Amino acid sequence: MKDVTQLTEGWSLRHGEELLTARVPGCVHTDLLAAGVIPDPFLGRNETEVAWVGRQAWSYVRHLGHDSSHERTDLVFDGLDTAASLTLDGRPLGTTRNMHRGYRFDVTGRTGALEVRFASAYDEAAAVRAVTGERPNVYPEPSQYIRKMACSFGWDWGPTLVTAGIWRPVRLEHWSTARLARVRPLVTVDGATGRVEVRLEVERTARGRDRALRVTAEVAGARAETVLTGDEAVLRLEVPDARLWWPRGYGDQPLYDLAVALSDEEGGPLDTWQRRIGFRTVEVDRSADEHGTGFTFVVNGVRVFARGVNWIPDDAFPSRVTPERYRTRLTQAAEANVDLVRVWGGGIYEDDAFYDACDELGLMVWQDFLFACAAYPEEQPLRSEVEAEARDNVVRLMPHPSLVLWNGNNENLWGFRDWDWEAPLAGDSWGEGYYLGLLPRIVAELDPTRPYAAGSPWSGSWDHHPNDPAHGTHHSWEAWNRRDYADYLESVPRFVAEFGWQAPPALATLRRALPGERLAPDSPGMLHHQKAEDGNGKLNRGVARHLPLPEDDFDRWHYLTQLVQARAVAAGVEHWRSHWPVCAGTIVWQLNDCWPVTSWSAVDGDGRPKPLYHELRRLYADHLLTLRPAADGLVLAAVNQSAAPWRTAVTLRRMRTDGTTVAEAVLQVSAEPRSVARTAVPERLLPEARSAKEFLVADAAEPSGTDGPGPGTALRALHVPVADKDFACPRPRYDVTLEPVPGRGDRVDVVVSAHTLVRDLLLQPDRLGPDAACDSGRQTLLPGEQARIPVHGCGPVTVDAVRAALFCVDVV
Repeated sequence: MKDVTQLTEGWSLRHGEELLTARVPGCVHTDLLAAGVIPDPFLGRNETEVAWVGRQAWSYVRHLGHDSSHERTDLVFDGLDTAASLTLDGRPLGTTRNMHRGYRFDVTGRTGALEVRFASAYDEAAAVRAVTGERPNVYPEPSQYIRKMACSFGWDWGPTLVTAGIWRPVRLEHWSTARLARVRPLVTVDGATGRVEVRLEVERTARGRDRALRVTAEVAGARAETVLTGDEAVLRLEVPDARLWWPRGYGDQPLYDLAVALSDEEGGPLDTWQRRIGFRTVEVDRSADEHGTGFTFVVNGVRVFARGVNWIPDDAFPSRVTPERYRTRLTQAAEANVDLVRVWGGGIYEDDAFYDACDELGLMVWQDFLFACAAYPEEQPLRSEVEAEARDNVVRLMPHPSLVLWNGNNENLWGFRDWDWEAPLAGDSWGEGYYLGLLPRIVAELDPTRPYAAGSPWSGSWDHHPNDPAHGTHHSWEAWNRRDYADYLESVPRFVAEFGWQAPPALATLRRALPGERLAPDSPGMLHHQKAEDGNGKLNRGVARHLPLPEDDFDRWHYLTQLVQARAVAAGVEHWRSHWPVCAGTIVWQLNDCWPVTSWSAVDGDGRPKPLYHELRRLYADHLLTLRPAADGLVLAAVNQSAAPWRTAVTLRRMRTDGTTVAEAVLQVSAEPRSVARTAVPERLLPEARSAKEFLVADAAEPSGTDGPGPGTALRALHVPVADKDFACPRPRYDVTLEPVPGRGDRVDVVVSAHTLVRDLLLQPDRLGPDAACDSGRQTLLPGEQARIPVHGCGPVTVDAVRAALFCVDVV
């Protein structure tokens, strides 16, 4: 039987004449940080102080000794970052130039000093560029010339920390006769029967070349066996009455253990392979209709409005992301009613622990191939690396039922058309051959059970603009970059794969990341941790279009920018969800951060939820109530994404800012499963056009047992006919009381009692303590209403401290 020895201990990093203790898996930066050689690049402006690290060559060394009676010993690296030359006992062992694939070296009978020498990624990129020629890039760094995590060269939310190192596990594998080299389970469903076609390849030793081998596969009590005389085999299994895997909110996520065993002709065990699989069908309906060309996920025959978030690497040093951290972040996504996570193309193919968690949580995974915002040469030496990388990762990830889409790239097809690439390319390759040729061929060959898309955005063909909202997937960035979030209401894309709005992280995160700094929007550390072009200008203009922009009041600015982020995303999601099934999904940019930074994330770099996170929980709930402008007035849209009909009474009140009711009505709304019910608001309930003193509020009860903000809680939609800065709202007045919860010393309930209209009340719990948290986002209270906000982990607090952590809209 194959023996495995993990090589996590005994590594050193050569730094000048010193040998520093190295952690494997890890990277140069984390080892230098642990040794006290560099400061923490996440703090202050230290990022610039460590830029030299990415421009040097580095070596990892250890003694490699092994004593095995097996015929063959392989040294296996799951990930090397990136351009490396390996020697063993002073003799060459091999070279690598791709962070995104694994490597195997035959070291049978060889021992001695093992050295893994990493070239500077900049030097490697320059050498490749000298061969392929120049290509355009959105960023001034050479990410397209090296198969490495592109965002390690910096992004508009990420630091420039160009890593090197043994970033994934390394081990020795000792084996005899033969081993399982590649196993591909093709999982399908035929009626009630689950089918698994196991395609496998073996590698043999010289002695095992002519031996007959036995292969078995088992899943859910079904078993198949064959005798293998060559190097490939196919085994077919059938599972009657297989339970289907569903996205969260649509059903359960049953997983089945699939085991493959390789033995010699006498039955002696040689190697095993085991993964969990799930039975489900998935397709993307890209049919043409009267609205254009659709893009709708269909899982087990059910059409799905995708409630998505974009995922970037959760740390600028990916080797630090543990299975527990994956689980925490993805659980946050699931608890915000997310059902799809898009793994963005400027990052990495994540660790198996990421996809395992998605399998269990019911989170569909849209997986980009790793190309983003640049023109990529298609010549050697890159082309063979791209093919090997794609093959490695398609085979590695295809067992996961959560994986529902392979996507060719991020924004490169769009970039070719709109970003002035065509002229400087002058006919040179730029990646189109990957996205429309190589990658779809690989997916069709290796993983034909899943759909492939050429890019995001992509209209489906060059017959339409790549980012045409009426065709395929669309990225909506004009609102953030140049206009206003109200512009989201001007179109109904078929599928919004990216859109978002920036906001700073939680205050406690800023205080940790910028120690000793007097915080201001333009203080040195704040500006350093704002990587977007004119980021603060866009933040300020986003606030000023709706609310007075404060001067010399950082706390108020911090609240308003976080509020506008939540409002902006709400404007888009409410509008687009109300137009299901024409629009079939939204993927918010972005769920997470890789360091403490002002960005589009819902969860900041320290893992603290922003107000946007809680807003997503409301926006992505099965039931959503929204008031939408229409050509002939105002429409009440009741969005029902549950499997049961939604019958509810909606109370509509036309009110004045002083709290008096002008008119009131109760509408009986009925929304069928997975549908939207639209009802015209009666004319007598409409606020006067451009009125500064009237608004409309709609209230309904959230059905108990649902995934809304809370069982039995109220659903509320608000329509104000003017911008808040023009709205004659009285100065907000409210009382605050604290109610400790018996038996829960870590919890206190904050009770806010409104005397006036209180718009967008928000408690920032980290102001009560860095570990404090609450499950409540922004909410609007009418006069006489109360809000109860449970707070955990804050310790003893006073009413005054809570008042200082409470904010609301106040334009007087």
